[in-house]
Amino acid sequence: MRAVVMQHEENEGPGLFGPALEAAGFTLVKRFRGVKREDLDAELVVVMGGTMGVYEADRHPFLGEELALLTERLALGLPVLGICLGAQLLAAAAGSEVFLGKNGLEIGVAPVRWTKDGLADPVIAGVRPRTPVAHWHQDTFKPVSGATLLASTDRYSQQAFRLGDSYGFQFHLELTADELERWFTEGAEELVELYEKNLDELRSQLPKLRAAESENRELIERLAHHFARVARASR
Repeated sequence: MRAVVMQHEENEGPGLFGPALEAAGFTLVKRFRGVKREDLDAELVVVMGGTMGVYEADRHPFLGEELALLTERLALGLPVLGICLGAQLLAAAAGSEVFLGKNGLEIGVAPVRWTKDGLADPVIAGVRPRTPVAHWHQDTFKPVSGATLLASTDRYSQQAFRLGDSYGFQFHLELTADELERWFTEGAEELVELYEKNLDELRSQLPKLRAAESENRELIERLAHHFARVARASR
């Protein structure tokens, strides 16, 4: 089984999803800012985050290619896993509008609140009502037609959704505390000068993510097995 991983930044790979998908029987096929026609028929497409916005396809033509691919996969009922920018692309492929959020940059470690539907979802079920996760985004999107809202935060309501067998997560479920700390270090200049963030305050949140890592890994493993079941059922 192939899981095509669409990556937009050198430092934003599949993270914890990589080994979980491999353990579930997938072979990872990595793409960097580009797609191939055979990706349409892959058992799974995973779309990662990035610094660009869905609405910037004129500057980043590969976004248009990915959007077209996801639109076609949704029409065919083929599963997609979207993370951050990937979730926004999945939402756009389903007809939703993606835009710069009015509530500013959401960054750091903070809990998402799983909705009633989220807690009843066959894959999500079993999580605590509030799960500490890594955030780093400012774009958001309107509710996705036909989708089930799974999670929200006070800053942005659209945090996770399920559409058929596909899932979109606005937050970075794939990140460990060590990886998020590396992101803070690599993005320090931008965070301080552009967004006026306090790096010490952001780093002080990392123990919360580290404490939640085991629970988040379990959820990722359930997601990986979900996609494996979908793939085997379609054979």
